[in-house]
Amino acid sequence: MSFFYKGELVHIFISIFTITLAFSINFLQDFFLVLFTVGLGFFLHEMGHKAAAIRYGAVAVYRAWMWGLVMAVFLAAATHGRFVFAAPGAVYIWKENLTRREDGIISLAGPVMNVLLAVFFFYLLYAFGSIPLVFAISVPGIYVNLFLALFNLIPVYPLDGSKVWAYNPGLWALVTVPLGIAFLLLL
Repeated sequence: MSFFYKGELVHIFISIFTITLAFSINFLQDFFLVLFTVGLGFFLHEMGHKAAAIRYGAVAVYRAWMWGLVMAVFLAAATHGRFVFAAPGAVYIWKENLTRREDGIISLAGPVMNVLLAVFFFYLLYAFGSIPLVFAISVPGIYVNLFLALFNLIPVYPLDGSKVWAYNPGLWALVTVPLGIAFLLLL
């Protein structure tokens, strides 16, 4: 059995391309920088959910939300890149009797992937930051991925944080509070 279902990679590609375009619309020369930071962060976030869901025996399929993608590009174009709200899609999970614990851990897996990616970018910055290209990728890579993790941990449905909070508010706080402090220190 394949990790990806029929048509799923097309949905992922369309989502990555569209959000990369939306976030680089004001500076198209930054397209590949945004692809490597926002696009990679988005992809690993969704694949974190998918892998965790599969681990719990669920069927998990990413589907793009076309209206959310259109809205992202429209808002970016209308505001000359000053405001982008992207709702590109989600991993849809099906499992009979999915427990609150499983749902909470599956929901936490996406933001954890963003934190791990931010740590990777921090390592790149620390080890190779004197190289201009590495610096140019690492700094936004850290910021974007911490932001994606924090935003998704807001405990409001349908965001991941609502499911983590429903499962275990202490776990939610244990992850979110230090992440929020780290993000504020980097501003």
